[in-house]
Amino acid sequence: VLSGRGFAFRRKQKIERQYKKFLRRGRKGDPQQDDQFTETYPEHLKHLYLAEEEMLKKRRRAPDDSRVSEGKLDKAAESVKIERKFKKKTANQKAKEEYEKIQAERARKKEEAEKRKQQREEAQRLYKQKKMEAYKILSKKTKRGQPNLNLQVEFLLQKIQQNT
Repeated sequence: VLSGRGFAFRRKQKIERQYKKFLRRGRKGDPQQDDQFTETYPEHLKHLYLAEEEMLKKRRRAPDDSRVSEGKLDKAAESVKIERKFKKKTANQKAKEEYEKIQAERARKKEEAEKRKQQREEAQRLYKQKKMEAYKILSKKTKRGQPNLNLQVEFLLQKIQQNT
Protein backbone atom coordinates (compact mmCIF):
# COMPACT_ATOMS: atom_id res chain seq x y z
CA VAL A 1 0.00 0.00 0.00
CA LEU A 2 2.79 2.44 0.88
CA SER A 3 5.05 1.60 -2.08
CA GLY A 4 5.40 4.58 -4.40
CA ARG A 5 4.15 7.00 -1.75
CA GLY A 6 7.56 8.16 -0.59
CA PHE A 7 9.46 11.39 -0.98
CA ALA A 8 9.23 11.58 -4.77
CA PHE A 9 5.46 11.08 -4.77
CA ARG A 10 4.87 13.80 -2.15
CA ARG A 11 7.14 16.15 -4.05
CA LYS A 12 5.22 15.51 -7.26
CA GLN A 13 1.90 16.22 -5.50
CA LYS A 14 3.28 19.46 -4.06
CA ILE A 15 4.41 20.65 -7.49
CA GLU A 16 1.01 19.78 -8.98
CA ARG A 17 -0.78 21.79 -6.23
CA GLN A 18 1.50 24.78 -6.85
CA TYR A 19 0.88 24.61 -10.60
CA LYS A 20 -2.92 24.45 -10.16
CA LYS A 21 -2.74 27.37 -7.71
CA PHE A 22 -0.72 29.34 -10.27
CA LEU A 23 -3.32 28.63 -12.97
CA ARG A 24 -6.19 29.73 -10.69
CA ARG A 25 -4.45 33.02 -9.91
CA GLY A 26 -3.75 33.58 -13.60
CA ARG A 27 -7.44 33.32 -14.49
CA LYS A 28 -8.49 35.80 -11.79
CA GLY A 29 -6.20 38.63 -12.81
CA ASP A 30 -6.54 38.70 -16.59
CA PRO A 31 -4.87 41.80 -18.00
CA GLN A 32 -7.23 44.27 -19.65
CA GLN A 33 -7.36 44.48 -23.41
CA ASP A 34 -6.24 48.12 -23.34
CA ASP A 35 -2.96 47.20 -21.68
CA GLN A 36 -2.08 44.86 -24.53
CA PHE A 37 -1.83 47.64 -27.07
CA THR A 38 0.04 50.25 -25.06
CA GLU A 39 3.71 50.43 -25.84
CA THR A 40 6.03 49.94 -22.94
CA TYR A 41 9.70 50.20 -23.67
CA PRO A 42 12.59 48.76 -21.68
CA GLU A 43 14.07 51.51 -19.53
CA HIS A 44 17.58 51.29 -20.97
CA LEU A 45 16.31 51.56 -24.59
CA LYS A 46 13.49 54.06 -24.02
CA HIS A 47 15.41 57.06 -25.38
CA LEU A 48 16.12 55.25 -28.66
CA TYR A 49 12.48 54.32 -29.22
CA LEU A 50 11.28 57.83 -28.40
CA ALA A 51 13.84 59.38 -30.74
CA GLU A 52 12.73 57.03 -33.51
CA GLU A 53 9.08 57.99 -32.91
CA GLU A 54 9.94 61.68 -33.17
CA MET A 55 11.88 61.06 -36.37
CA LEU A 56 8.90 59.26 -37.94
CA LYS A 57 6.56 62.11 -36.95
CA LYS A 58 8.91 64.69 -38.48
CA ARG A 59 9.17 62.68 -41.69
CA ARG A 60 5.41 62.78 -42.03
CA ARG A 61 5.38 66.58 -41.53
CA ALA A 62 8.30 67.80 -43.62
CA PRO A 63 10.69 65.66 -45.69
CA ASP A 64 13.33 68.47 -45.83
CA ASP A 65 13.74 68.63 -42.05
CA SER A 66 14.36 64.88 -41.82
CA ARG A 67 18.03 65.24 -42.80
CA VAL A 68 18.76 67.40 -39.79
CA SER A 69 16.95 65.09 -37.37
CA GLU A 70 18.78 62.05 -38.79
CA GLY A 71 22.09 63.75 -38.10
CA LYS A 72 21.03 64.38 -34.52
CA LEU A 73 19.94 60.77 -34.15
CA ASP A 74 23.26 59.53 -35.52
CA LYS A 75 25.07 61.63 -32.92
CA ALA A 76 22.78 60.27 -30.21
CA ALA A 77 23.38 56.70 -31.35
CA GLU A 78 27.15 57.29 -31.36
CA SER A 79 27.03 58.69 -27.84
CA VAL A 80 25.07 55.63 -26.70
CA LYS A 81 27.73 53.37 -28.26
CA ILE A 82 30.48 55.28 -26.49
CA GLU A 83 28.61 55.03 -23.19
CA ARG A 84 28.31 51.26 -23.62
CA LYS A 85 32.04 50.97 -24.18
CA PHE A 86 32.85 52.64 -20.88
CA LYS A 87 30.17 50.88 -18.87
CA LYS A 88 31.30 48.53 -16.15
CA LYS A 89 31.58 44.90 -17.12
CA THR A 90 28.97 42.46 -15.91
CA ALA A 91 29.85 39.69 -13.50
CA ASN A 92 29.56 37.18 -16.32
CA GLN A 93 31.99 39.12 -18.51
CA LYS A 94 34.43 39.44 -15.62
CA ALA A 95 34.18 35.73 -14.92
CA LYS A 96 34.74 34.92 -18.60
CA GLU A 97 37.83 37.11 -18.74
CA GLU A 98 39.17 35.60 -15.54
CA TYR A 99 38.54 32.10 -16.92
CA GLU A 100 40.32 32.95 -20.18
CA LYS A 101 43.30 34.38 -18.27
CA ILE A 102 43.54 31.24 -16.16
CA GLN A 103 43.28 29.03 -19.24
CA ALA A 104 46.00 31.03 -21.02
CA GLU A 105 48.24 30.84 -17.94
CA ARG A 106 47.71 27.07 -17.69
CA ALA A 107 48.47 26.61 -21.38
CA ARG A 108 51.64 28.69 -21.04
CA LYS A 109 52.79 26.71 -18.00
CA LYS A 110 52.03 23.43 -19.75
CA GLU A 111 54.04 24.55 -22.79
CA GLU A 112 56.99 25.55 -20.62
CA ALA A 113 56.87 22.24 -18.76
CA GLU A 114 56.83 20.38 -22.08
CA LYS A 115 59.88 22.37 -23.27
CA ARG A 116 61.77 21.63 -20.05
CA LYS A 117 60.89 17.94 -20.33
CA GLN A 118 62.14 17.78 -23.92
CA GLN A 119 65.38 19.57 -22.99
CA ARG A 120 65.93 17.22 -20.08
CA GLU A 121 65.29 14.15 -22.26
CA GLU A 122 67.68 15.49 -24.93
CA ALA A 123 70.38 16.13 -22.30
CA GLN A 124 69.93 12.63 -20.88
CA ARG A 125 70.13 11.08 -24.36
CA LEU A 126 73.37 12.97 -25.13
CA TYR A 127 74.82 12.02 -21.73
CA LYS A 128 74.03 8.32 -22.27
CA GLN A 129 75.47 8.41 -25.79
CA LYS A 130 78.70 9.99 -24.54
CA LYS A 131 78.91 7.51 -21.67
CA MET A 132 78.42 4.58 -24.06
CA GLU A 133 81.18 5.82 -26.39
CA ALA A 134 83.55 6.23 -23.46
CA TYR A 135 82.65 2.75 -22.19
CA LYS A 136 83.27 1.20 -25.63
CA ILE A 137 86.68 2.85 -25.91
CA LEU A 138 87.74 1.99 -22.37
CA SER A 139 86.48 -1.58 -22.50
CA LYS A 140 88.31 -2.55 -25.74
CA LYS A 141 90.61 -5.53 -25.33
CA THR A 142 93.57 -6.83 -27.27
CA LYS A 143 93.54 -10.22 -28.96
CA ARG A 144 94.81 -11.81 -25.78
CA GLY A 145 92.14 -10.13 -23.60
CA GLN A 146 94.31 -7.44 -22.11
CA PRO A 147 92.94 -3.84 -21.89
CA ASN A 148 94.02 -1.66 -24.84
CA LEU A 149 96.07 1.02 -23.11
CA ASN A 150 96.75 3.00 -26.32
CA LEU A 151 93.01 3.73 -26.75
CA GLN A 152 92.62 4.56 -23.06
CA VAL A 153 95.51 7.04 -23.16
CA GLU A 154 94.13 8.66 -26.36
CA PHE A 155 90.73 8.96 -24.71
CA LEU A 156 92.23 10.65 -21.64
CA LEU A 157 94.27 12.98 -23.90
CA GLN A 158 91.09 14.03 -25.79
CA LYS A 159 89.35 14.64 -22.49
CA ILE A 160 92.18 16.87 -21.26
CA GLN A 161 92.27 18.79 -24.55
CA GLN A 162 88.51 19.41 -24.42
CA ASN A 163 88.71 20.75 -20.87
CA THR A 164 91.46 23.26 -21.72
